[in-house]
Amino acid sequence: MSNIPASDYLETLYEGYGQRFRMEKLLHEVRTEHQHLVIFENPRMGRVMALDGVIQTTEADEFIYHEMLTHVPILAHGTAKRVLIIGGGDGGMLREVAKHRSVEHITMVEIDGTVVDMCKEFLPNHSKGAFDDPRLNLVIDDGMRFVATTTEKFDVIISDSTDPIGPGEVLFSENFYQACHRCLNEGGILVTQNGTPFMQIEEVKTTAGRLRSLFPDWHFYQAAVPTYIGGAMTFAWGATNTAYRKLSRETLQQRFSGSGIVTRYYNPEIHIGAFALPQYVLQAVGKPSND
Repeated sequence: MSNIPASDYLETLYEGYGQRFRMEKLLHEVRTEHQHLVIFENPRMGRVMALDGVIQTTEADEFIYHEMLTHVPILAHGTAKRVLIIGGGDGGMLREVAKHRSVEHITMVEIDGTVVDMCKEFLPNHSKGAFDDPRLNLVIDDGMRFVATTTEKFDVIISDSTDPIGPGEVLFSENFYQACHRCLNEGGILVTQNGTPFMQIEEVKTTAGRLRSLFPDWHFYQAAVPTYIGGAMTFAWGATNTAYRKLSRETLQQRFSGSGIVTRYYNPEIHIGAFALPQYVLQAVGKPSND
């Protein structure tokens, strides 16, 4: 017999290793067309959303993940006008992108319309009204199909996918990265969620192999998000301009100050430091430490 109370939520992402959340109150549970969605209240992390047994986001620490996947590429680019978000149904990424007044058009492609509706209702602090932004074109469709067929071009593409299992699996495929590359304007940047390298080093290696053949500058950067257990979270970076990753602190500070955006995690020092990777990650992807 298990001694875990029925009011606890166990994450099932890794075999033999995981985390447990006290479920103070189950707010919503539904089997959508694509996945099993649960939203519940936790005393430490606030409202929590899980899909297919894997924790996706919590109110307490979502700002770290969303700020780093948004402000790093947009501020590095400097003149991004058109941004594509793939996934991100909770609205957190959209909220951060919308803070950039210089961005003129935001397309968001989410496979599961139920996730958007449920998060608007039960996680309103994630989007903070960003779904009503007039710059937004919300598309309920498969992200892979969208990037494979659209004729639109973007300056920054952010892939805010689930883990590479279930509906999110295709968003780690070679075809997906190639299609994203095709949708980028000259000087464009692609960033993607890439898991925790300590637990998912094979995924990091696979992504490295795919980015290597497509982008003049490819790398990874990191942020520690408590919800994503196993150490620091890795984000993949593919840029068509090799200068973007080498910007000075002064340039980033100027852009950051000029944006007027107030953050809780991101700053220019964190931006630069995030690209410094542990040796085991560099060795896994075949990069020298001074790259």
